[in-house]
Amino acid sequence: MTTQDEIEKVHGSGTHVLLLGAGASFASTLKNPEKNEKKLPLMWNIVDIVGLNGIVDHLPDDYRALKHDFEKLYSKISNEGRFPDEKEVIELEVYKYFEQLDLPDEPTIYDYMILALRSRKDVIATFNWDPFLYRAYVRNGKFTKSPGILFLHGCVSLGFDKSNGTVGPAGMYSKKTEQLFEPTQLLYPVDNKDYNTDPYIKGQWDSLSDRLEIAERVTVFGYSAPISDVEAIDLLSEAWGDVEDRAMEEFELIDIRPEDDVRNAWNRFIHTHHYHYCTDYFKSSLALHPRRTVESYRHWAMPLSPGEMFQEGNKIPDNFKTLEELWEWHLPLIKAEEEFYNNAE
Repeated sequence: MTTQDEIEKVHGSGTHVLLLGAGASFASTLKNPEKNEKKLPLMWNIVDIVGLNGIVDHLPDDYRALKHDFEKLYSKISNEGRFPDEKEVIELEVYKYFEQLDLPDEPTIYDYMILALRSRKDVIATFNWDPFLYRAYVRNGKFTKSPGILFLHGCVSLGFDKSNGTVGPAGMYSKKTEQLFEPTQLLYPVDNKDYNTDPYIKGQWDSLSDRLEIAERVTVFGYSAPISDVEAIDLLSEAWGDVEDRAMEEFELIDIRPEDDVRNAWNRFIHTHHYHYCTDYFKSSLALHPRRTVESYRHWAMPLSPGEMFQEGNKIPDNFKTLEELWEWHLPLIKAEEEFYNNAE
């Protein structure tokens, strides 16, 4: 296909699910540093970056030994119940730090991701607490409708109205119910994250499960599928189903770890050779075929020209300086979609 062929080839069906872990946010801040020059904490350095040393250093030796494995440290504090005041302070400080993070004014990988998928059929689900996905969603919403977004571990930007189960900006009040959108819980003991008790988290997982069941493509960006997150992987696997029944779907992995390690971590989701691995977002299907990821896969899978899927059919440049430039590049794709849907109605 030529570039123009790819732009004009629009299918109304075919779901693409993008699953994000901490590696996605880290990659985004490497390309475009956080607006206020704050560092993005990861589980091994969150105590140092958030400034929790003053609390952790006064805990017993067996707690301090877990300083560089924050999930295990928090689990120990939460499960043993010996330091409730310290637990509360840790929760507040983590929430406050992540709440202060912001996107820079220039386009980031998050803006590219939002625009790479489509509102009627695709979804982005994240395990990250940071506000990057939500803020990219909001600011690109001024240009076009965005794909669905889900927050599987909560998010500092979003709150939950328990009176009717709706989601809105954390700390704001619902115009409909006049109830507070209460901040979502971020921290869970690693050995019992219990995604079913909290109604907000359960709703996010239920929505993801519905999309995974029908997905033709899944991209996992920077999520390592850690052994500690057993419940999450089980829920994903249950929604994906028996891998022998997913012979026509494609699993994509964006990760800086060695390919064999990443492939083995996601083995239960991959049918034979139906996967793609890369270390850079701009080598993924999302960048090679933005807004046409399913169309490009179908063209490759049923046809005439195997290997075409990961050629640069309509690769997006990675050097836009303003959101307006990024939006202008996407205009032909969006106009073709609008024409398709108008003709179909």
